[in-house]
Formats: sequence, structure tokens, C-alpha cells
Amino acid sequence: MATAAPEQSALEEAAQAMRQRGVGGAARTLAEFTWQRLRAGELGALPVVVGLIVIWTYFQVQEPAFLSGRNLSNLVLQISVTGTIAIGIVLVLLLGEIDLSVGAVSILCSAILATLVVNEGWPWWAGIIVMLLVGAAIGAFHGAWFAVIGVPSFVVTLAGLLGWQGVQQQVLGFEGTINVLPDAYPQIGDIANSFLPHYWGWILAIAASALYAFTHLQEQARRRRAGLPAQPVVFVVAKTAVIAAIALLSVALLNGEFKNVWVFGDYDRGVPTAGVILLGLVVFFSWLTRRTKFGRYIYAVGGSAEAARRAGIDVAHIRIYVFTLAATLAAIGGLIQTSRIAAASKAIDPGPVTLEAIAAAVIGGTSLFGGRGTVWAALLGALVIGSVSNGLDLIGQQPQVKLMVTGAILLLAVTIDAISRRGRAAAGR
Repeated sequence: MATAAPEQSALEEAAQAMRQRGVGGAARTLAEFTWQRLRAGELGALPVVVGLIVIWTYFQVQEPAFLSGRNLSNLVLQISVTGTIAIGIVLVLLLGEIDLSVGAVSILCSAILATLVVNEGWPWWAGIIVMLLVGAAIGAFHGAWFAVIGVPSFVVTLAGLLGWQGVQQQVLGFEGTINVLPDAYPQIGDIANSFLPHYWGWILAIAASALYAFTHLQEQARRRRAGLPAQPVVFVVAKTAVIAAIALLSVALLNGEFKNVWVFGDYDRGVPTAGVILLGLVVFFSWLTRRTKFGRYIYAVGGSAEAARRAGIDVAHIRIYVFTLAATLAAIGGLIQTSRIAAASKAIDPGPVTLEAIAAAVIGGTSLFGGRGTVWAALLGALVIGSVSNGLDLIGQQPQVKLMVTGAILLLAVTIDAISRRGRAAAGR
């Protein structure tokens, strides 16, 4: 509560400036308030947004096809697996813990799906249910071993990284690959190989923008009624306008609305279904963490497990639930991966899958120290990693360059987090 009074004062000043001096005065006051928050270490998503703008600008200058509809569609498909798994990693990091097993869990669940559906002849929906249940069971096992027995999560999930990879190889058998062909299993294949009809893309963009405006206006109204700091309506409207513009422009590109004016703009298959799934998961888990008691408990445990325990929170149960969700999301990532490559294979290395998901969560702004970050970090971080990989491919760079650039970005993100943490400590936050 230490920051409530200064924040409320600044927001009230912005509202008063808007009434007295118009939008220009409000903008100046809000800019001053934002600068104060940045100096105090409250960076939010600003670093990653600025980073995305820089990355996209650079690659668009180097290769005009980078922001074409075709390439943006490929980018969405590339980040769908990493982004989905990274959502679970964000939840774990909010606890101040780590899960090194998500890559192995993902490929194991993929192998189980392929074995049941292709080799055993199960219905596709039954195979998906079983793979998700297996993922949830593995996560609950990891969480219980950590929360109840007391073995550090790093060690438990490191053992899982090794052990579940071995189980996957046992499930796949000698050949090591089971093909899940889209023609034979269209329900699975369509997950990563289908696109929304054009009008559904527009409906989705408009509905998402309207939902954002409605929920945030409602939130600010509740804060005012409770006497808490609240943003003036004009600021919520301005942010909604920016989000709506980005959403509508993205849909227009993917629908091929710029065929005659945009380089390589003849790609018009629409919004990828896998991208809609990823966005839906981000929205749901953002709501879960920011609007429910369970979400508040996650932040409380990540901020101080002992304080949360003294406040009556069942810390062990929260930890088990979070690790269960993380492994279930890894299983969903395995489902999307199976659809993308039309197979379950030993050739997929769980190490890079895990590290990319962790890197996405951290690069997106989730603190390694626990208690700070949002689920949107998974999407933003996946966009950064995917954009770098995609852009370097377009300009013909070698794989080792991708590793070096991604490593440098990850180090920069952690450094910014550490510096902002010191800034918050100095400001008493």
C-alpha cells in the first residue's frame, strides 16, 4: 500500500489537468507520472515493446517481406508452441520457482497422443484427453514432490527433464517416429494447419478490443467506488484505440487486404487457428491470475511464501496446482507441435523447447525473483524470440547467430529485471 497515495495523486492530477488544460495538459502530467514510475523501477512491458519495435524495424529494413501477411502467419505458427508452454513457465516463475521439465513433458505427451491414435486406433478426442491428463498428473507429481517432500523444484524438474525424455523414447519404440498425417487425422492436423474465415478474423479483433475496453472501464469504476487510484476514462479509451488499431491491422495483413499496396501482400489465408488458441490461453490465464483469488494467492506466495502461510494461504496446494497447470500447458504445446510437424518424434530435443519457453517468459518481463509479471509476458517474449529467429532466417544468417542473439537478449532482459528490482527497493516498493 506504500505506493497507493502517490499513484492516486498523480492520476488525479492528470484528470484535473485534462479538465483544466485539455488533453495536452493531461498528457504532460501522465508523462511525468510515467517517468517517475520508470525511475522507481516500474518498467512493466515497456522494455519488451520497445525491443519488438526495434527488432521489427530492423528486419523490415533488411527484408521487406518480414511484415508481409505470409511471413506474419508463419511467425504466429512458429511461436504457438513456445508461447503456450511459456504461459505455464510464467505461472511457475510467479512463485519464484522453475520448471525444467516442460520440454520433456511436451514431447512425451505428443508421443502418447500419436501412439494411442495411430497405433492403438483410439478416437482423436480420446487421445487428446489422455495426453492432457498425463501432463496434469506429471505436473501434480512434480509439485507434490517439491511442495510436500521439500526437494527443490530445480532438482525435481531436472530429474523430470531426463526421466520423461526416456519414457518418451520407450513409448515411441525402435523407429522413433509416428506420423500423424493431416489427411488421416484432420481434427488434429487442423489445429496448426487451418485458418479462420476472413470475417471471423474481423469479428475476433473487434470483440477483443471491445472486451478490453469493457473490462478495464469496469475495473476503474470499481476502484473509484472503493476509493483506490483509478485511471481517467480518456486513458483507457486511448489504450483501447491503440490495441484495436494493432488488432485490426494484423487481421488486415493476414487476410490479404493490402494485396495491391504491400510487398508480398497477396497472402490471404486468414488468422491461423493456432494463434487464436494461444491468444485464448493468454487471455484466460491473465484473467485467472489477475481477477481471481487463486491468482492473488500465486502472487502472494511468490512475493513471500512465509508471509502467505501466516496469512492463511495453503502454500503447498498453490504450488501443486501451479505445477499441474504448467505441465498441462506443456501437453497442449505438445498437441500443437504434433499438428505442426504431423508426427511425434525422438528427433525433437526437449532442451531447446524448455529453454526457449523459459527465455520467452523472462524476456517478456516476468521476474526471476517471483511475485512480478503477467501472463502476457509469455506472448510478448515468444514474439521477441520468434521474430529474431524468423528475421535471421529471412536474411540468411546461420543457426549459431540465432543462439548468440537470443542469449544476448535474455541476458539483457534479466539485467533490466535486476536493475529495476534495485530501483523498486530504493523507492520502497
